[in-house]
Amino acid sequence: MSAAIPDKVNLAAKLALITEQWRPKVVAELNGQEVKLVKCQGTFPWHHHEVEDELFLCVAGRFRIEFRDRVVTLEPGEFLVVPHGVEHRTAADEEAAVLLFEPAATRNTGNVSDPVFTAPNGVRV
Repeated sequence: MSAAIPDKVNLAAKLALITEQWRPKVVAELNGQEVKLVKCQGTFPWHHHEVEDELFLCVAGRFRIEFRDRVVTLEPGEFLVVPHGVEHRTAADEEAAVLLFEPAATRNTGNVSDPVFTAPNGVRV
């Protein structure tokens, strides 16, 4: 028995459904990983993830991934993998759209619980 073939995902259409910033939304799942979309503007808190690596792919706009010793700017079509345990934060001067690829149930603020930035897990669009 084979699994049903899912529909394709249109990133622009999914992004149009996202109205809040810093709240990742799940758009697909595979092999215990989630593909998420998020809009961001401003500066996210410093944090790290104990066991999860994260892939950040810039879909639209421009944003930075800041580390304690350097800053990496991503533009559309560019991505960066942040290894687990590495302290980082994201920042965008103008609104940016980002695709995240990470293990399911990864808390967006990692080791930090923040009343403004910590988002609920598993929310889909």
